[in-house]
Amino acid sequence: MYELSDVRTVGVVGAGTMGHGIAQVAATAGYDVVMRDVEPEYVDRGLEGIDSSLERLAGKGTLDEEPLAIRGRVEGTTDLAALADADLVVEAVIEDLEVKRDVFADLDRITDDDALLATNTSTLSITSVASATDRADAVVGLHFMNPVPVMEGVEVVVGERTDDAVVDLAHAFAADLGKETWQSDDKPGFVTNRILMPWINEGVRAYDEDVATRDDVDRGMRLGTNVPMGPLELADHIGLDVVLDASETLHEELGDRYKPAYLLKRKVAAGDLGKKTGEGFYAYE
Repeated sequence: MYELSDVRTVGVVGAGTMGHGIAQVAATAGYDVVMRDVEPEYVDRGLEGIDSSLERLAGKGTLDEEPLAIRGRVEGTTDLAALADADLVVEAVIEDLEVKRDVFADLDRITDDDALLATNTSTLSITSVASATDRADAVVGLHFMNPVPVMEGVEVVVGERTDDAVVDLAHAFAADLGKETWQSDDKPGFVTNRILMPWINEGVRAYDEDVATRDDVDRGMRLGTNVPMGPLELADHIGLDVVLDASETLHEELGDRYKPAYLLKRKVAAGDLGKKTGEGFYAYE
């Protein structure tokens, strides 16, 4: 019923950082992609992001095709109905359960009954998202890592009613995009953010409480645990608002060990969201 060979067109809902990254890797793997966002400027920005990323990868010699050929497989639109013929749709909108449920209710209505629907959520319940549809068995979590074209992993999350064949197809699809996968049950934060958010918040507290300087907090974690980025630098790359949202969701679900650090909340309140705004724990050009 759910075979990778049946997937030819991939829909992506959301043209932001995650959405256009997912669209790019799907097109690079040879799929036709329809990427949708609510405003033309968001779509254009997403397409520009794909162009820029492909040019960088081409410069490094890591593409098997010319950027123009890959880009030619991506169609941008503001019309959700343009995803009607997609065989697999990945939702990558904001981390708001009701917004995602609305998107999935619409996708359930406009796509073919045998289309697989996936959410890129990093913390929210797959089961709750799936319950907005009449095909909960065909809904799965496909949690890509940021930046999508560079990061090698995808977290496959299994909802209460997700069919085993859908789970298998999710793993196979991610592998076809050149990704390695791991699987999580539909528990708050799954594997990645359940462990990552306390780590980042404790790094923020260590800095705020003068355990070490900002640079030494990150240097200590890089050199002491062999991670590529320390917690403060990583938070800046993820987006401090994203880290705060995820931490608050987990705090509500799992208790005080996920309580967001005070300095993190203060930075977000000041509008210093990290690399995307030019200022977070570090300053950026």
